[in-house]
Amino acid sequence: MTQKEKEILVIDDENVMREGCKRILAKDGWKIYLCENGEQGLEVVNEKGLSLDVILLDLMMPGISGMEVLEKLNEMGIPHNVIVITGYATVDLAVEAMKKGAYDFISKPFTPDQLRLVVNRAFEKRELEREAERLKQEREKSLRDIATEKSRIKTIINCMGDGVLVTNNQCLPVLINPVAQRIFGIKEEDILDKSLSNLISENELINMVKEVLQGSKKNIFSISKELSFSSQPGNIYRAHTAAVKDESDEIIGAVTVIQDITKMKELDRMKDEFVAMVSHELRAPVAAIEQHISVILEGMVGQLNEQQTKMLKRVKERTKGLLDLVKDLLDLSKIEAGLVVQYKEPLKLKDIIGKVIDILNPQAEAKNITLDFKEEEELPEIIADKSNMEEVFMNLVSNAIKYTNEGGKVEVILAKDGKYAKIEVADTGIGIPKDELPKIFEKFYRVKTEKTRAIVGTGLGLSIVKKIIEAHFGSITVKSEENKGTTFTILLPFRPEG
Repeated sequence: MTQKEKEILVIDDENVMREGCKRILAKDGWKIYLCENGEQGLEVVNEKGLSLDVILLDLMMPGISGMEVLEKLNEMGIPHNVIVITGYATVDLAVEAMKKGAYDFISKPFTPDQLRLVVNRAFEKRELEREAERLKQEREKSLRDIATEKSRIKTIINCMGDGVLVTNNQCLPVLINPVAQRIFGIKEEDILDKSLSNLISENELINMVKEVLQGSKKNIFSISKELSFSSQPGNIYRAHTAAVKDESDEIIGAVTVIQDITKMKELDRMKDEFVAMVSHELRAPVAAIEQHISVILEGMVGQLNEQQTKMLKRVKERTKGLLDLVKDLLDLSKIEAGLVVQYKEPLKLKDIIGKVIDILNPQAEAKNITLDFKEEEELPEIIADKSNMEEVFMNLVSNAIKYTNEGGKVEVILAKDGKYAKIEVADTGIGIPKDELPKIFEKFYRVKTEKTRAIVGTGLGLSIVKKIIEAHFGSITVKSEENKGTTFTILLPFRPEG
């Protein structure tokens, strides 16, 4: 930004004084306006206004005196640094002028250095005044912007359909929107100077907020849970609490968003019941059809020609696929209803995986695939449902064999990872495209490529695997590269000691 040119107004009835000031100040880069009386000086002030930095004003002038000019300037309310010029005989008058707002005075006769000194001091003062005014305006603008933004945020939060609860780092509520007030049966005026535990009686929600506020110690910065509140019996809510941090990454509070998911859960329940009912009703007739086809294929009701046998085998294969789908749908419904993990007991993963390898080895040999199992060390037991674990590894290993070309390799590695058992199921198969990886655990999702078109499946297997693992407080992740293979990694907690 270009620096403003310094401007000074000299009002003096003596031409010699005016011209002398001009010669001295011009050398210092001042833009100078000269006036021979008070009337001309006030006209220049009216024209130039705030651009003037300093005014040199002679007190003893014919017509409008310097003192009258000073009074007019005060009435106009325009801030200028006025330096009055006076003779030795009128020092008392100069003091009176300063009482009326003049910045300083200089007595005639004066040297060039004296003039420069007093003018530069006045200019510096003017610059400080301008800077103070600029900072004041910026502060006022910032305060207005903050007030506007605060009002906008409050309006948005108050219009949200979900409950919003904001607390500071002392767990004192600072904002509760109308939806949250309704959920907890409180009023806005109840919030003042009350801790969260004194305001609401929902201990699980309070503990969530406290855990997040202490997150820097526990490395927890957000928590999500489904909760029921005593103030709203029969309703189900999803609460998500996240930490609020300042610029130095310190936690200064927490925000909790509370969503009523009662209707969503009811729809899920109705859907699951419908799927379970339809699947159950389908299983019996489809199983009967498969049995009858088997009887016909075995020639128990007469000989079949080659074309008939071929068609019936295809029908039986499709019927088996339908039965697999019905089974998977029933398993999924049980998992989502929380009924699948029925009999948890101490188990050794080595025994479960070994059994699966024995069962699937003929399938691998048929494709000339090497199927290996390695246990890096003797591991503690886990607590799990045996049939669930068998289903998980049957699904993952059989998938690995299906999607690995002849002559490839499938390997299961069992190892220890802290307090968890780590199981890797790796293959050298066709792999999964990068953009497909986030979707493979979704229901009914199957990767569709030229290489997978001929492989039969329901698209529910991995979804079931993930839900079983999560029901056992574990996790499953996947890494894959096209034409190089896929690795599924499972973590399951060991049996607690004692």
